[in-house]
Amino acid sequence: MPVDLYNEALYLTRSINDPYLRAITYARIGYYMHRAKNPRYGEAFTRALKAVASIDNPLLLVKALIEVATFLGKTGSKGASKTFTQAYESIKTFPQPLRDEMLEELVHRLLELGRIDDAFFYAREIENSVKRNDALLRVLHNYIGKGNLRKARLILELIEDEPWHSIAAYEVLKEHLKREEFGSAIKVLSEFKSEYWLGEAMKAVAIHLKKANVPEGTYEKFVDVALGISSSVGFEVLISFLIGVAAQGEIDFVIGVLSKVPRELRPELLRSIVLAVLDRPELLERLIDRLIGDEKELVMSSILDALLERQPNYEYYELVRRIGSETDSERIIVKAVRYLSKLHAYDDAWELASKLTNPYLRSLAFGSIAVEKLKENDVDGAIDASLEVKDPRWGSWLLSEIIAKILEVQTGGELKEDIEERAEAQRKLWEGS
Repeated sequence: MPVDLYNEALYLTRSINDPYLRAITYARIGYYMHRAKNPRYGEAFTRALKAVASIDNPLLLVKALIEVATFLGKTGSKGASKTFTQAYESIKTFPQPLRDEMLEELVHRLLELGRIDDAFFYAREIENSVKRNDALLRVLHNYIGKGNLRKARLILELIEDEPWHSIAAYEVLKEHLKREEFGSAIKVLSEFKSEYWLGEAMKAVAIHLKKANVPEGTYEKFVDVALGISSSVGFEVLISFLIGVAAQGEIDFVIGVLSKVPRELRPELLRSIVLAVLDRPELLERLIDRLIGDEKELVMSSILDALLERQPNYEYYELVRRIGSETDSERIIVKAVRYLSKLHAYDDAWELASKLTNPYLRSLAFGSIAVEKLKENDVDGAIDASLEVKDPRWGSWLLSEIIAKILEVQTGGELKEDIEERAEAQRKLWEGS
């Protein structure tokens, strides 16, 4: 912009009657003149401050001071600090909640300018605990962004209320983990007062340990920390950590420390691990490999329950076939048959269903096969499946259900997948329960 155009802008601004708008306009002109390396930019800011002095409304005066100070700060002028201080002195005279609202604005502008120390000072002056803690968290985040963990730890000590204290601890913890300062991370874990945030912290630890490719001994240190905390918040902390570790693929380690988890909590942990690694069949395979007895059966059942809630995927074919072949539970075999039927792997499903000796469960299994065959308009195949239940009562029941479904489909009706529900209702009817 030519020099005379800046002069014209300064001249035209004089005609703005509203001193608030005039002050802000001068400040903007000064900022743009500075960007254009015009040496007269200081004159524009001087006029801005003169305009501010003529504002009668205390609130508008403070807002104008903050605007002018912000533009001054963008030029790197030392005068910005003095102007922010002037705004603060006026803000102190305001009644609540206006006082805190303007202090929040002051903190926001200072952080925008990267003046974190000043923002920290003013954030501490906010009286409302919610607003103060929110402001301090923003300041802490900025300190961490600049790599100043010392100041971030100071803020952590100042924040006493929850959930802000634990959120602050979580942010500090993540920075230590990012730097692979695992000893410091362990110390921060003692700062958590919220069980939820402690659980989130332990998951974050698991992720970073995997990324850092640490030795198993480092994992064990965090297990010991979790166990040490357990007396106050329960074993959920350890469970959160182990779920996070499992999600990173460290199945062998998790199973190795499973004995440290109280027996009554292991089912919850194992089911949670299944859900955490459900998208990775190879990890599910490894989980099955490492378990025996009831725990292995629980995991196999949980895998099938979770898979049956999703759209069938041939990626899990081998895993489901293996579960159906290895389990001692006929109920689990029924679930495997259902999934294999949905994959249209009828030979495998039929083979597994044929192993079932319980008439009720056998009817569920062959009923699943029959329903899937009906979906493909294979009426003969559906009837053949229903005839595989030799028990007089259950065989007749299943044949009746399949005939009804065939007729329903032929007349344009909807094929309902309700064999299991209807079988359960029939069982209760026969048992009189």
